[in-house]
Amino acid sequence: MTQMLPSAAVLGARAFAALSGLNRFTDEPGRLTRLYLSPAHRQAAEWTKGAMEVAGLTAFIDAAGSVQGRREGATPGLPAVMIGSHIDTVKDGGRFDGNLGVVAGILAAQALRDAGVVLPFALEVVAFGDEENVRFPTHLSTSCALAGDHDPASLEARDSEGTRLADALVAFGGDPSAVAALARKPGSVKAYLEVHIEQGPVLEAENEAVGIVTAINAQSRARIRVTGEAGHAGTVPMSLRKDALAASAEMVLALEAIAAAHDQAVGTVGALRPEPGATNVVPGAVEFTIDFRSPSNGTLVAMEADIRARFAEIAARRGVTMTLTPYAKAEAVPMDEGLQEAFAAGIARAGANLSARRLPSGAGHDAMTMAKLCPAAMLFVRNEKGISHSPLENMTEADAGIAIRVLLETLLDLARREA
Repeated sequence: MTQMLPSAAVLGARAFAALSGLNRFTDEPGRLTRLYLSPAHRQAAEWTKGAMEVAGLTAFIDAAGSVQGRREGATPGLPAVMIGSHIDTVKDGGRFDGNLGVVAGILAAQALRDAGVVLPFALEVVAFGDEENVRFPTHLSTSCALAGDHDPASLEARDSEGTRLADALVAFGGDPSAVAALARKPGSVKAYLEVHIEQGPVLEAENEAVGIVTAINAQSRARIRVTGEAGHAGTVPMSLRKDALAASAEMVLALEAIAAAHDQAVGTVGALRPEPGATNVVPGAVEFTIDFRSPSNGTLVAMEADIRARFAEIAARRGVTMTLTPYAKAEAVPMDEGLQEAFAAGIARAGANLSARRLPSGAGHDAMTMAKLCPAAMLFVRNEKGISHSPLENMTEADAGIAIRVLLETLLDLARREA
């Protein structure tokens, strides 16, 4: 059965050709920006639907904006093994983050169809649309919909221009009233598999093309608003200032110190906006975001307590006020051990020079949501210097082909288990 499947080299070439097609769609000419429910997202969804149909899947764009494709197994209506990832990007993002996993699923389905392989389960491929959580203050909302964890309040979320998610969804061609009905019934999806670039340097440092994810780290995000008192930059003495930006700067450094003090934890301020933002005005207010993560749920709780206490102390000492508003939180999610073993078997069959390296994920993925519905697992793929969320994001065609070949062998291993 496996002799009829394409080689890793062929799969890699197909993957890069497909990625070139998918990544034509951007909201900003000259760089890849494809935010959830944007015009470019709609174009990419249509392209993905067409690619799924070419691969032999029956496909549609669902009420939340995800693209779903399905090929029946030996008997129609069987539970499915689902392969998924996302096609939204950050602003000025990379070519492979999310997109590789969607293309991998489509090419795996096509290879099995072309080889005449009929699986003892249905095969589905899903391209989620809201994994990056850049446009709206939501968290994995499209995979939450399929996993039965949809929060109706998320439809009221607004982007930076004041557009409600529900209104953006209607403009996209979706249906806010039908999102809850996307929830899959327990047992209808037997496994979720996701192929994704590592977004870290471990695999490259160890000269490994692929690795098996053991767990996805816990993470929390919040918006901070610091309010001081605006004043003339030339006339307000330093001792009398209530500088919101100076206080915020100290908070940024405090977050860095707190993260460094906890094992394997990280903390980041990714956006900071002073008001009024004029050269000759002492900033009267600042808004910034914090993102902190850890492999341990307990560590994340301790970090939040430290952050709140330290930020409050800084605000009080500097005579400013501070509000901390959480908007996204996720507990650590272990990946299914049985599916990890299936990936290990797939790696063993895919190439003699591969090892089943295991490592955690510091980034969040749709797999952490899908794990609420069914067993879930992830395969990481080496990317250059671990750089991601950047136009410098890069990987090799050879590694892409290896990953897809491993995915195919993993599907066949799961099929053998049911034989």
